[in-house]
Amino acid sequence: MPFYSHVSLIEKVMFTKHLSVMMKSGVSIYEALDTIASSTTNNFFQNILYGALKEVENGKSLSEALSRYPKVFDRFYTSLVRVSEDSGTLEETLHYLSQQLSKEYALKKKIQGAMFYPMFILVVTLIIGSFISVFILPQLVDFFNNLNVPLPLPTIILLNFASLMKNYGILIIAGLFGLLIFARFLISTSVIKPIWQSFLIRLPVIGSIIIYSQLTRFTRNLSILIKSGVPLATGLSTSADTLNIISFRKHAKYIEESLLKGKSISDTLFQQSFREFPAMAVKMIHIGEKTGSLESVLMYLSNFYEEEVDNNAKNLSNVIEPIMLIGIGLFVAFIAFAIITPIYEITGSLSQ
Repeated sequence: MPFYSHVSLIEKVMFTKHLSVMMKSGVSIYEALDTIASSTTNNFFQNILYGALKEVENGKSLSEALSRYPKVFDRFYTSLVRVSEDSGTLEETLHYLSQQLSKEYALKKKIQGAMFYPMFILVVTLIIGSFISVFILPQLVDFFNNLNVPLPLPTIILLNFASLMKNYGILIIAGLFGLLIFARFLISTSVIKPIWQSFLIRLPVIGSIIIYSQLTRFTRNLSILIKSGVPLATGLSTSADTLNIISFRKHAKYIEESLLKGKSISDTLFQQSFREFPAMAVKMIHIGEKTGSLESVLMYLSNFYEEEVDNNAKNLSNVIEPIMLIGIGLFVAFIAFAIITPIYEITGSLSQ
């Protein structure tokens, strides 16, 4: 297996778009897959496409061939392809699917774009802070110890920290990085991950971004599946599998089970009051079920909450940036005060 074993969302978008265009032009699935695979620069993805090509050559359908690679082509993707193959609308479905994947990619880039500047400032601050702590502050210890004058409290605190970094700085920095790596591993485990996600979705602004982004994906995918002729219960199960938040996925599965028992989606949501489904969304789904326009209502909700994600991401950036700048300013002011104050006192006493 190649070292780089990942297929990005944009690669998946371009594959779907190219496959749709080529099939509309009369190119066979086999020829289209062969052409796309030969021009793919990602070796891992190229191997997958050649594997799918071999399956098609052996008589398998495109959905069966792609379903052999669930980490790249998830259940939602292969279900849509399978339904469109049965209905003879594969070209149109691939075009529509590429558009929806493009929307998901655009949403992801919006969130990343809104978070880039705060994260950039944080990383630069940590790098500069680490450099000052390891190479600059330790040099102040001997300097101030040789002054033999009473030092103010901020200077004492700074010197104690400088002495600590002078003796154990490299170990402390390495330990912090090790702790971050361990924490990242810990929150990916099946025990801690739900707890961590539950904490995140309760945070102001951040929680709304997570919930709304998941709700956007869920409603959009379910709308597309319903439009393609997938039974509602199957659509719920398939859409649930595309979600990252465990509690959201669990509640979506619960809705599916209630639907199979004869309850409507809105009835279940009214009774359970799941955090992931705001009151407005529940009422709109109820209206969609009553009027027989659930597909349209779900697509409207996906577009609405996509805008909400965009707005909340911008608000988060606007909130974080001044807080970080104030924090950096206070940190710099503390160091400056701790260093300058004793020097100023010494120069003042010498001038008398």
